[in-house]
Amino acid sequence: MGLIYSIANQKGGVGKTTTAVNLGAGFARLGKKVLVVDLDQQCNATVALGGDKHERPSSYDVLSGMNTLDQAAKPAGPDNLWLVPASRDLAGAVVELPRLEEPNYRLREQLGNVTETFDTILIDCPPALGPVTVNALVASDRVIVPVQAEYLALEGLVEFLDTLSTVRREMNPTLELAGVVVTMHDERTRLAQDVERELRDHFSETVFRNVIPRTVRVAEAPSYGIPVTDYSPTSRGSSAYLALADEVVARG
Repeated sequence: MGLIYSIANQKGGVGKTTTAVNLGAGFARLGKKVLVVDLDQQCNATVALGGDKHERPSSYDVLSGMNTLDQAAKPAGPDNLWLVPASRDLAGAVVELPRLEEPNYRLREQLGNVTETFDTILIDCPPALGPVTVNALVASDRVIVPVQAEYLALEGLVEFLDTLSTVRREMNPTLELAGVVVTMHDERTRLAQDVERELRDHFSETVFRNVIPRTVRVAEAPSYGIPVTDYSPTSRGSSAYLALADEVVARG
């Protein structure tokens, strides 16, 4: 049975999409059949994997109940990597979902055979703790939280972990925190070093050992519609995500 991971943080610009796409590519390199689900109305994961944000069925159609998650999956380029594209229609889901029956369980109900078809499912969540993100958390087994190496990220992480506890208590008791990954880390700055140290002091084993550096290659890859592991296989960013994939698998 494939594990479902939400890549989530209510703060924008922390590397959620970059992590979902490149961690997915890292898992695929390990021989796993991987599905990346884009739940963000900005469709960034879709574009980063060479997908079409106008293609149907989309993750919006899954939330609407028109398709199951496995029905909406399509090959994404790199071997073993598949994608459920996002749609601009997701912008309306924030209003529409609360009107539906069991609004927080829509995605879970539409999983279909996805955990039998894929070894790993990664859900790229929108940068908000609204109904779409809650749907992702309710449908997931694990959560990976990307945190940018800056001080405001620490406060946001505490708030997110509180939300995670609420979802676990009220809707998904089996949900686990897989870990926190430090992203956009510039080892040359005192700030990045201080933030990483504080994260490890306060959250200890929760923080993944592997850190994602701020690099040009990671930033460039989405414009070519491929993961950095394909765009620049020998780069520091590629190596970091491949190492993170190994670490996530080791944690189970």
